[in-house]
Amino acid sequence: MSSATRPGRIQSTLRHFLDNEASGGIVLMVVAVLAIITANSPAAKTYFDLLHVYIGPLSLQHWINDALMAVFFLLVGLEIKREMLDGQLSTWSRRILPGAAAAGGMLFPALFYVYFNWNDPVALRGWAIPTATDIAFALGVLSLLGSRVPASLKIFLAALAIIDDLGAVIVIAIFYTADLNMMALAGAGVVVGNLIIFNRMGVRTLWPYLVLGAVLWVLVFASGVHATLAGVILALTIPLKQTPGTPEAAHHESPLHKLEHLIHKPVAFVIVPIFGFANAGVSFAGISTSVFSEHLTMGIAAGLLLGKLVGVLGTVALLVKLGVADLPAQASWSQVAGTALLCGIGFTMSLFIGLLAFDDPGVQDRVKIGILAGSVISGALGALVLSVAGRRRAAMTSEQR
Repeated sequence: MSSATRPGRIQSTLRHFLDNEASGGIVLMVVAVLAIITANSPAAKTYFDLLHVYIGPLSLQHWINDALMAVFFLLVGLEIKREMLDGQLSTWSRRILPGAAAAGGMLFPALFYVYFNWNDPVALRGWAIPTATDIAFALGVLSLLGSRVPASLKIFLAALAIIDDLGAVIVIAIFYTADLNMMALAGAGVVVGNLIIFNRMGVRTLWPYLVLGAVLWVLVFASGVHATLAGVILALTIPLKQTPGTPEAAHHESPLHKLEHLIHKPVAFVIVPIFGFANAGVSFAGISTSVFSEHLTMGIAAGLLLGKLVGVLGTVALLVKLGVADLPAQASWSQVAGTALLCGIGFTMSLFIGLLAFDDPGVQDRVKIGILAGSVISGALGALVLSVAGRRRAAMTSEQR
């Protein structure tokens, strides 16, 4: 079995992943704009009323945020497991640069947020909001720049965002968990034990995992731990068959690849856009421009814009200076800076954490404004820096010829 063919298979996996995420990010951009327009149109009352219509035990918004998004988290878990065991993050040498950059990109946004909200104990609950990077949005912007961005930067950003997602999952599990129902939690533990047994016994059929996954979701929901984490837990028990040198198309015999392929497009083009449309809508009625000077809003926007830039770019610069890692291939410092700015697009996961941190609709609106402001400015500046840097690098290459 030739190891020389392995990089090609990894590139095939990443290319498929990047293409789907980038396209999904463009759809998400459109949906976010539509949500804001709807929330400030004559249809606003219908829009908000529908979100609070109860279907069984939960409102429509809760079904979207707690149930549909569990499938999103299932996909996140599958991507993390695949990349860690059999992909771009399968060795420590590949993990160190995006891993350290992701850690810096979570720490500094939190510090910026805490700086602005130090004297408000209630607002401090939102410290994790600007720590997230929206991989779909960020890759969507990169895709619009085409060949002006080297492929190595797209891979670096995807790897960083995957590790960032893992960090966000851990933060949600530890810091945004309500009072625990120990009986339900014990039941969830029994289900997880059975899932692990299935894995160890070599069960390759997906339906037993999915049936127990649905039971796990119910028990996790009842336990007080956020129900979406059931998706990540389920993903980690799905078997992955590592087959170095095998073309990606032949991975239908691996349950993890099969499930990931099955849900990737529905998540990117249906579930995440539905979440975006249901949660990005913020009414500007009665909100003055002074909202942008409020500490909560400023902390989120500054965390996304400045915190991500300082954390990601600063960490990369430190590792390169120490000789621990190299810049992504064919990338300039300006392009790394532009990519660090794109990491400040925190839409999906930031909105999700914001809804967990605050129950007050008025505060949630301010959270959304901070996220939208920070994300839009970060995305615009990142695209501008990358576009200028790409043209400059192309011109230099042309002159050297």
